[in-house]
Amino acid sequence: MKSIFLSLVLVVTAVFAGYAQYSQQQKVSGKAVIKTPTVQCDVCKDRVEFFISKEPGVTSVKVNIRQKTTTVTWLNDRTTLENIKVAIANQGFDADDIEAEESAIKRLPKECKLHRASLTPAAAPASKQ
Repeated sequence: MKSIFLSLVLVVTAVFAGYAQYSQQQKVSGKAVIKTPTVQCDVCKDRVEFFISKEPGVTSVKVNIRQKTTTVTWLNDRTTLENIKVAIANQGFDADDIEAEESAIKRLPKECKLHRASLTPAAAPASKQ
């Protein structure tokens, strides 16, 4: 009876150990620092962190306003870096080489729109000849 019980415990332990090892292999994550130059204030920061953290596979988001970067970690089997950049652009902010969607910029809060307007260079006055 003891040997049957001991055998059962060993089998259960082996199964759990194998599953734990398998699940760790499946949860390979990526990490990237994305340039987000149009994130200029705390309102912008909060929007990016909130909405991007809701994206499938994203495990953490941290925006640094001073450095104008967003650090993101994600699960590789759930999403990609390009999907995350597109999600940031869909919120109205530039992400590396992906420009913000015009319709998303229109949905930004007033403070964020003002910051974006200050980033675009003013049209140079035409010189008279």
